[in-house]
Amino acid sequence: MAAIFAFTCSCCGQQHEGSPSFGYKAPMHFDHLSDHDKKSLATINDDLCKIEHPEGTDYFARVVLELPIQGGEEPFLWGVWVSLSKESFEKYTSTWGEHDESDSYFGWFANRLPHYPDTINLKTNVRPRNGGARPYLELQPSDHPLSVHYQHGLTVQEAQEIAEEAMHGRS
Repeated sequence: MAAIFAFTCSCCGQQHEGSPSFGYKAPMHFDHLSDHDKKSLATINDDLCKIEHPEGTDYFARVVLELPIQGGEEPFLWGVWVSLSKESFEKYTSTWGEHDESDSYFGWFANRLPHYPDTINLKTNVRPRNGGARPYLELQPSDHPLSVHYQHGLTVQEAQEIAEEAMHGRS
């Protein structure tokens, strides 16, 4: 039986138990808009985002990236956003609640995660899920450390270091 992930934080000294989970309320592209442009050019809710600009429209979906923790019961979870093509976005939203869970939509990673080299535009596949669950994110294999962690998992020490940086903003 695998152990429950727990650690004493080297930053705050508190004991943290359970799988680390961090999320973003918006794609980086939305966060970089001015307040005026957020109101006039963008539409966002908890799951979807569209941003209008002179070159066209950018489409985003909120997803879940699960990184296995070696020896742990639960994965390290990231709630992140991906950029989708108009066609994929329209198919995804038109089948809301009744997805074909064998579908897969190519996307580009749309948040910067702490601890890792730049994660913007990592290649991904979005796998829709039913029952109100956010889509599952698959990272395409590469030598990027996030992709390596997705493919092979995190050690307990790596999970603790990443969680501490995400919680306290330092490594």
